Amino acid sequence: MPDTTHVRLRKFNTKETYPEQNLDNDLCQAVVANGVVYLRGQIGQDLETRESVGIGDVVAQTEQAMKNIKMLLDEAGSRLEDIVKVTVYIIDPRYREDVYRTMGTWLKGVFPVSTGIVVQALARPEWLVEIDAIAVVGEVASA
Repeated sequence: MPDTTHVRLRKFNTKETYPEQNLDNDLCQAVVANGVVYLRGQIGQDLETRESVGIGDVVAQTEQAMKNIKMLLDEAGSRLEDIVKVTVYIIDPRYREDVYRTMGTWLKGVFPVSTGIVVQALARPEWLVEIDAIAVVGEVASA
C-alpha cells in the first residue's frame, strides 16, 4: 500500500491572513504528498511578516515570489531544480516579459512545464503576479 502521509507546511487561517475579507479557511503554504511538493501560489509578500513588497513593481514581486518558492521547497526537502511545473498568473499581458525573464534567472537549466494565464485581478489589488509550483522531493532523472 502506498504511503499517503501528507505533510502540511506553514499552516494558516485566512481570517488572520486577509482580515479585511470575511474568510475562515484553513490552508497552508505547501503540502508534501507521496514525494510531490505542491506549493500555494506565491506573490510579492514576505512570508514571515505577511507584508506586501514591490508594490507597483512586477519584477520585485516576481523576485519575492521566487524567493518564497525556494524557501518553501527547501523546507519541504526539495529544490528549485526539482520543480516540474509552474503556473504564472499576471494581471496585465505587458508584464509577461519582465515576469518570465525574472523567473527564468531562478529556473535556468530546470526546464519545467509552464502555464501562463492573464487574470483580471489577484486576491489583493497591489499584487501583480502570482506563481505556483509543483516539485518532487529529490533528484529527477534528466532526459
